[in-house]
Amino acid sequence: MRGPLGAVIGRYPSSDGSTQVSGIIRHNRKCRDVAFLVIFIAFWVAMIVNSSFGFNKGNPLRQVSFLALFINILTSKTQMGLTYGLDYKGNVCGDRHAHPGLRELELTYWLNSNQVYLSGLKNSQFKLANARSICLLDCPIPSEDGLNWVCDYPEGEIRLSVDDWIDRNYDYFEFLTPEMRNTSLQLQGPCYPVIFPSVNVYWRCQYVARASNVSMRHWQQMGGVNINEDIIIDKSIHRSINARSSVLKRYVADIEKSWPVLIVCGGLLPLFVSVIWLLLIRHFVAAMPWITVALFNILIIAVTMFYYLKAGWIGNDAISPIIGALDPYYHVFGRELNHLRAAAVLMTFIMVVSILTSIAIVHRILMATSVLKVAAKVIGEVQALIIFPVMPYAILGIFYMFWFAAAFYLFSSGQIVQNNCNSNCCAYDLVSKRVNCDRCCGYSIHYTPHISIAIFFHLFGCYWATQFFIACSSTVIAGSVASYYWARGETSPEIPFLPVFSSMKQLIRYSLGSVALGSLVLSFVESVRFILESIRRKLKVANTTPESCMGKTVYHTSRFCFQCIEWIIRSVNRNAYIMIAITGKSFCRASAIATELIISNILRIGRVNVIGDVILYLGKLCVSLSSALFAFLMLDTHKYRSSHNKISSPLLPVLVCWALGYVVATLFFAVVEMSIDAIILSFCQDSEEHQGTAQYAPPLLMETLGDQNEMQRLTQ
Repeated sequence: MRGPLGAVIGRYPSSDGSTQVSGIIRHNRKCRDVAFLVIFIAFWVAMIVNSSFGFNKGNPLRQVSFLALFINILTSKTQMGLTYGLDYKGNVCGDRHAHPGLRELELTYWLNSNQVYLSGLKNSQFKLANARSICLLDCPIPSEDGLNWVCDYPEGEIRLSVDDWIDRNYDYFEFLTPEMRNTSLQLQGPCYPVIFPSVNVYWRCQYVARASNVSMRHWQQMGGVNINEDIIIDKSIHRSINARSSVLKRYVADIEKSWPVLIVCGGLLPLFVSVIWLLLIRHFVAAMPWITVALFNILIIAVTMFYYLKAGWIGNDAISPIIGALDPYYHVFGRELNHLRAAAVLMTFIMVVSILTSIAIVHRILMATSVLKVAAKVIGEVQALIIFPVMPYAILGIFYMFWFAAAFYLFSSGQIVQNNCNSNCCAYDLVSKRVNCDRCCGYSIHYTPHISIAIFFHLFGCYWATQFFIACSSTVIAGSVASYYWARGETSPEIPFLPVFSSMKQLIRYSLGSVALGSLVLSFVESVRFILESIRRKLKVANTTPESCMGKTVYHTSRFCFQCIEWIIRSVNRNAYIMIAITGKSFCRASAIATELIISNILRIGRVNVIGDVILYLGKLCVSLSSALFAFLMLDTHKYRSSHNKISSPLLPVLVCWALGYVVATLFFAVVEMSIDAIILSFCQDSEEHQGTAQYAPPLLMETLGDQNEMQRLTQ
């Protein structure tokens, strides 16, 4: 058993040698864990340099998915595509700085349908990425009484501007020389016939394998080469659009397009709801557990119903991959819809479990009320606690805006290079005035290993910074509450007028290194767990998971143990921050003190704190669920259903709003959470310092924690 803290808490000698009775936290502290503070500062410098690289090299038009990049790194692939496709020159569709300028020309169209057909054959070496494609404003459709053409970008002898070319529906066949017309009939350009209708599917012109009889007849009468009409031309493009990497890229693009939703539903709304919850817990503490449980059930049912709506299982509002007007004769389903349906099933399971759990804890809500009353009393006395979380919220909000902006550039900082291929394809070059067979390969974005490392560093930096700011907020709150406790809840000349700002000053001056160490440990464990989980899924897909009973046991036991370690570290960190605020010790020493106090008083803490933590957790879920619900409502407006700003699926923006709402709620609910934990740990330390009888505990806390008869009953 360790000795009492003595000079830190409780009685300590005054300057004249007499013993001064004061439970006030000692202020003459020392800087702790300075080395980790230096590491954290160096990390921030590296984050700025890393982001500057993205701003210099990136292009947000070619958004890529960091999840797709992670998958490709695990499979040793570095080739990535774009949200907006590339044309045969390597230009990004929609890029006004391309040559020629492609502003508003955002759709990728494959000129040669035979190349599309060839790319869809099972044993073909020809890839769709190498088929000749250009960027258009809209998808061409066949003529009802003739033959439409889509011609290459106007160059050389074709004296047309891009605007005139667009106004002519990309058709300048009448200006071609006999030689050019002959190569066009051989499907070598510069003009290509529009035989198949096409629809805009995620900014790609998806062929519909339904050839126009009129257009085909005109083509054959002109002496054109044979055009394949198989369903393969439909499936080839659809397979490319529906690939896992393409879906993940569109998800990231959805985040970029829905940034106003992230600000409103992920930032402002949870701020408002969290403040309202704190005010209500301050004035209506007896009713808040009941309100929280009821509101949680209502919100989780509402969010689940929205998943069912967007999945098409309720009503006719299922998401569609077609951009713009829907073709009544053409139906296509993407992975996004399947993901929404899977999310709906998962939410149904979570909803049922949550409702049953909330019913099970109803009879214990009175116990939670007694715990929350203690926190409400502290918040009432230290009123600055309600306002304080606005400060870390603002800092974290600025950081997220910087991080997302840098992320969009960093994730698109790859190099556009021409593919290596052995394709046998030729096309007429308007500049050289001849058929050129040398440049048949298309373009893709390639990532060098240092870009992959930069992206991983950026992701890790986001998580570490988030945990650091939350830890700082928790430590300041714990210090403020501890000051209140050790002054017996009364005004003392040694207690600062605003204990929140005094606690903040102590944190900045002495304990930032300790907070940096604690947040680093948690971030490292989370990162390792994420990597191991990703490897596990890859092994599962590859059917290389252990087959023996012993192997499966070890496999699943290791997962469970790692999750337990993560939970323990989270719990130890939170209590360590409290002891850092109270004692000013280093992170490791504070963790040891907190752990010993908890083990010595496990029954006393557990019987009042578990249900209180459950109510607080439900409260944070209420805030995050409200963010998700309003995100669904905002994304259902015309702005995000129209052609240019249409999102492929509300799934990821809603999940991001859910996560941001939970982070914001964590900042504000930490006021109640850390108040309860700091009061309980201070009570335990007070009891240990005074032979089992707390001397500084307020009456309400003694009533809640000091029932010795109840303690005896629990230990029997």
